[in-house]
Amino acid sequence: MDVRNCKNCGRIFNYLSGPPICQVCKEHADLKFQEVKEYVREHPGATINQVSEENDVTPRQIKQWVREERLQFADDSPVVFQCETCGANIKTGRYCDACKRNQANVFAKASARPAMPKPEPKKTHESDKMRHFS
Repeated sequence: MDVRNCKNCGRIFNYLSGPPICQVCKEHADLKFQEVKEYVREHPGATINQVSEENDVTPRQIKQWVREERLQFADDSPVVFQCETCGANIKTGRYCDACKRNQANVFAKASARPAMPKPEPKKTHESDKMRHFS
């Protein structure tokens, strides 16, 4: 059993996986996420600082939700992020669509099994044949 202190409130809890926060803080974060998601939907022109102030959430947390692709700003929103590979403007996630496709192709090639060469048929020589003597 892995027992840890919650990084938010300091309570001791049984850690299973994910961020090291207790169940109470996790539920609170989930409620805050729903509030922020609804606010962004209702106020498509809001900046990250406005969303942060209106919902009592840090800009860092909002950016984390965007990078996790849980939160997406509208196409006409002034909020933009840069692709971590090429620097293109994106609205959610860490990579643009082109870089995601490229990475998927690289991973597919890396994980693909190399094609086994087909064995050539064995050539039989006159000396390899079985002979019967009478």
